[in-house]
Amino acid sequence: MKPILPLWLLAALGALASPALAVDTSAWTCSTCPFDEPGTTGSIDAGIAVQSGRTRRFADFTGYDRSGARAVLGGTLSHRGAEGFRVDANAEDLGLDSRALAVQLGHEGRYVLRLGYSALPRHLSSSAATPFNGVGSSVLTLPAGFPAPVTAAMPLATTLRRVDIGYDRETIDAGASVPTGAWTLRADIRHERRAGTQAGAGSFFSTAAQLVLPVDDLTDQVELAATYGGRALQATVGYHASIFRNDKQALTWSNPFASGALGGGTGQLALAPDNELHQLFANAAYAIGPQARVSGDVAVGRLTQNTPFVASTLNPALAVPSLPASSLHGRVDTLDANLRVSAHALPTLRVHASLSRNERDNRTPALAMPLVATDLFVLPGSRATLPYGFTRDRIKLGADWRGPGSFKLDAGAEHERIARTLQEVATTREDTLWLRGSLRPLDNLGVTVKLLRAERDASAWQALPGIDPPENPLLRRFSMADRRRSSASVRADITLGETVALGIAAEGAADDYTRSAVGLTDARSAGLSIDLGWAIGDNTRLTLFAQGDAVQSQQAGSQTATQPDWTGHVKDRFGLIGAGFTHAALKGKLELGAQAAISRARSQTLVRTGASAPGLPTATGALDSLKLTAAWRFSDTLTLSGSYRVEHHAATDWQLDGVQPATVPNLLAFGEQPPRGTVHLLSLLLRYRY
Repeated sequence: MKPILPLWLLAALGALASPALAVDTSAWTCSTCPFDEPGTTGSIDAGIAVQSGRTRRFADFTGYDRSGARAVLGGTLSHRGAEGFRVDANAEDLGLDSRALAVQLGHEGRYVLRLGYSALPRHLSSSAATPFNGVGSSVLTLPAGFPAPVTAAMPLATTLRRVDIGYDRETIDAGASVPTGAWTLRADIRHERRAGTQAGAGSFFSTAAQLVLPVDDLTDQVELAATYGGRALQATVGYHASIFRNDKQALTWSNPFASGALGGGTGQLALAPDNELHQLFANAAYAIGPQARVSGDVAVGRLTQNTPFVASTLNPALAVPSLPASSLHGRVDTLDANLRVSAHALPTLRVHASLSRNERDNRTPALAMPLVATDLFVLPGSRATLPYGFTRDRIKLGADWRGPGSFKLDAGAEHERIARTLQEVATTREDTLWLRGSLRPLDNLGVTVKLLRAERDASAWQALPGIDPPENPLLRRFSMADRRRSSASVRADITLGETVALGIAAEGAADDYTRSAVGLTDARSAGLSIDLGWAIGDNTRLTLFAQGDAVQSQQAGSQTATQPDWTGHVKDRFGLIGAGFTHAALKGKLELGAQAAISRARSQTLVRTGASAPGLPTATGALDSLKLTAAWRFSDTLTLSGSYRVEHHAATDWQLDGVQPATVPNLLAFGEQPPRGTVHLLSLLLRYRY
């Protein structure tokens, strides 16, 4: 028999094994080992950013909300002690309103402590104006010269003031984990505060005004959990609570319009009420041998809301029946449960199944509320509140098969049943089939195709009690209507040589609401995307991408609450093209980069009533951005980086274009215009690593 190894190789192995020729491994190092050497490392970032121009979109979430210069500060810290003690800290954008700081320390195998702080600004509007005094408080008053019969008679030229609408969100996180044998105990706390303003509106009969609502609320979350980790079994049990408190329970505002003998000089709006969620949860996963696994989770919760009601009206001229209760006494019990099983039936076949149930048992009492119309009229009778609830059951079956060669096939089926209370449709059932296959017919070509078909059937429509006048019996809400859905997608990945990778993807979907006489009747979408990656050389890479999407829908309506007598058609188009470039020069000391993107959007709404009337103008949006970066590495510890970013945003919106505070006689508007503008941002950052 021929030997497996040649004799010369056996002789060489024997020589290496002898003590005289033993290899000295004392100087060997492991570059991929996860163990950290004791000591302290980190980085310090310090720089400056100079901004020119301002747009709401650029400022939202980023903190770059004004022209001028600001400091850019940050850094990292990592310390490893000799006996397993460790500290990790990270700071980002300390000079901005979007700053963040996180610290984690602990001892391996003993404990871990976590502490974090973050701030996130929201900029909702930068072009609104209002004559109201007390913006940001819970009481809005008007200066001299109000009220007036129409906006043209109001002294807006001398009373309007520009207001930025938005709020700051600050979050403090703290947590600890303590392992005890196979168990780990964990506690996490989050305190979140929002402070600022948001947009709202109020009305009196046929007049309305846009209002600046105050935002001043707190959300506290607590989670306690115990996790068990064994070879075959992993499990977690815990408790979660979320408590929301709003310092501003209601907004009171003065009516800017003269309302005549009926009064109505002051209005009131209830704001987000205090509420709580308490939840017990558990999850577990168990390996049934090497080929099968079962897992599941369950969460039982209760939501409550018992904030006192505000008055039905502040109009002293109205005799309003008293409220049936001082507060809602709201209570909703929830259940979320899932069970999953997966197993390898064959070496090339894996099957999986899941069951899930979601319950919302609304135990809020139904209340007969008095009917006050626009703070000027009291209507006879009352309107009962509808404590809506539902139960959703879902079952899924699927299989993954690895066929010959590179062929893979995934298939599955899903059945969903939703039972609702106090809704026009009591039950919907939906069945879904999907199939996905992938194949590599050539060494440089991979293709993936996915198909889906879903059919939803709804029970008979029923009129809701207490709705007067009743809704059109032909109306079907799209979320509960009979629907036939089909979708398909295909993607091809092509390798052109060793340096170019090309991807092409296309998808389409169609929803048919064949039994909806009034409501959404049809929806279509299609998309195409292309991406290209090209490694021009060892140090240069170019990426190109483009994407286009089209979405359209059609609905039917009725002006007489009977047969449909008008239709609406919405067409939305989106397009995006972009490129990226990176280059390393001078033996890696200089790194250059560039990113550019151009996006366009168009939305057109067509309403056909049978009468000759001009259509609604087309709404458009455009966003162009360019970012150039450069980094020079002086040494292994010192790097200077710089960037220049320019972003141009322009939009047209017929709902806002040209609508000034006094444009509509019976609407005191913000006069907000679609966002437009250009922002330039230049930054320099010095990073020192130690």
